[in-house]
This record gives sequence, structure tokens and C-alpha cells, in this order.
Amino acid sequence: MKTQLLIATGDTDYAEHLSNVLSEYYSDVIDVSLCRATEDLQERLAARKYDIALLEADMIEESALQSVRLPLVLWSENEFTSEAPEGIKKIRKYRRISSMIGDVLELYAKSLKNRSSTSSKRAWITAVWSPMGGVGKTTAALAYAEKKAAEGKQALYLDLQPFSSVGAYFSGRGRSISAVFEMIEIEEGSVEMLIRSIKQQDNGSGVSYFCCPENYDDINILTPESVATLIDACAPLTEDLIVDMSCICDGRTRKVFELADRILLVTDASRTAQIKLSQFSAQHNIFQNIREKTTLVANRGAIISEPLVDDVINLPLVQSSDAIAVYKTLSGIIM
Repeated sequence: MKTQLLIATGDTDYAEHLSNVLSEYYSDVIDVSLCRATEDLQERLAARKYDIALLEADMIEESALQSVRLPLVLWSENEFTSEAPEGIKKIRKYRRISSMIGDVLELYAKSLKNRSSTSSKRAWITAVWSPMGGVGKTTAALAYAEKKAAEGKQALYLDLQPFSSVGAYFSGRGRSISAVFEMIEIEEGSVEMLIRSIKQQDNGSGVSYFCCPENYDDINILTPESVATLIDACAPLTEDLIVDMSCICDGRTRKVFELADRILLVTDASRTAQIKLSQFSAQHNIFQNIREKTTLVANRGAIISEPLVDDVINLPLVQSSDAIAVYKTLSGIIM
């Protein structure tokens, strides 16, 4: 269900520009209505309810806001406006719209009661894991995400590694995913709505992602139940959800395995990687539980003489120091 947003301002040019941008880039999230006069505003508020209203302060004084869940004041340092009523937060005009709408949606998410999505849509979840670091797990995850985006699907990359790789591959500067972790832990607000407000999309690949956690402990304190809440909140917002995990096989990893539709198990030709993979398959009944939905990804030209599963993807060694170029090259090969 879309968020109903009312914009009430006498600044006609700004209102039209804001509405056009929201209609072009946020049409899957927001349904926009425009109001340019106080009389029109009164009629609109009497006729229907809105989730969010962005209003100039001089309009708020005469408005009955009981039909608005979250009223917000539009303001500018360069304009004279009336003082906003006490308790109503301000949203600054004349800045990058993606930043402004991010603020608006985050405030709205925090104003909502904790509730599950009513959407029946659920992403295809692909977990990418390896018992050893350095084998190209993240490269494989991003190659797979880009392939899905190139096929015209919505692809969302979720990095659950303790030290995120997002900054090495994407240049967006948005809100940290730490805000989502905090909301999950306090069990207040709508996690799904907050995720909508902070996810970024890479212009080059079309892959959506989240900016890095603010510090190591933010992700390290997540419980398996928290991870499940996070994945459940992401799943209605995309067609393919790619989860890049730590090499540790802990409760959080097992929870992702449980929720995943497919698991990409990544290894390379090194003796250490082969030994660790063999130990994982032999010493854990976890592998037997996930075997049917697991695809082995033999990276960097690795030859696996006795693969653990029937489904194997062989990725070549790509000679490049550019991490982005490597995963883009492999996106044309990975299935």
C-alpha cells in the first residue's frame, strides 16, 4: 500500500517540481496530492485522511490536522514563515529531494506502530556464504545481483558481514543501516517503511543496497530473530534479495539458510578453502539440511573434482585490480 502524501504550499513552482520528482522516482512508495491554498486544504482534509502532510506554517494555523497521521512543516531560511505549532517537526525545503524524502519517510516510519507488512509480495531470497574468507564471496553476490538487475528485475543487496564491503563497490552517501538495526531492537516503528526510506540504488548497475553500519557492534549484536525480522521487512520491497553473510556459521547464518530459497556456496582452488569446505560438509548436519537448495560456486577457475552438489557454477579468474570491474565481468557468467 502506498503512503498518502499531501503537499500544501503556495510556492507553485517548487510544489510542481517536488511532485514531478516524487511521481517519477517514488511512485511505488508515495501517492502525491498537491494543495496551493488554505481553502483547498480545508476541503481536502475534511474529505479524506493522509499519512503525511508537508505544509507551510501559515497554512497549519487554520487547518484541522486530525486527518493527518504525520503533519510536517515545510520551511526555508530564505523565506519568512509563521512559527510552526508546538510538537510539529520541520522539514527544510530547497535541497536534494532524495535527502528530504528520506527524512520524511524515516519520521513516518518511527511514528508507526510496529507492524508486519500486509503485502503478499515476497522476494526470491539468495544467501551467499563460504566457510572461508577471501574466496570471492562478495564478488559472487554482487555479480548475481547485477545479473538480476540486468534482467530487468528489482535486486536488493543486503550485506550482513561484520565489516561491510558496500563502500568498496557503491558510492552512495545515505543513511546508515544502523537506524534499521536500532528500530528492530527497540521493537518500535515500521521497519519496512524505514527500509524504504534509506535504501539506495546504484546508477551503474541498478542494484539497490544499504549504506554501511556506523560501527562494528551495530551488526554484531543482531540476534537470529533480528535477522529474520530484517529479511522479512526487505522481502516485500524487491523481487530478488541477495544476502551476503559472514563466514561464521552461527545462529544468524543458520537463520538465513532457513529463510533462503537458494544458497550460493562459494569456494576457490586454494587448499585451505577446499579443506574448510570439506569440514563444513562432513562435520555439520546443516549442510545436509540445505544441500538440495545449494549451488556450489567454484571461483577463480577452481576445478572441483568431486563437487558436493549437482549444481555447480564455474567462474573464471578475472585479472583486474578493480573490484567493480571484476564483479561486472562475472555478472555475465553467473546463473
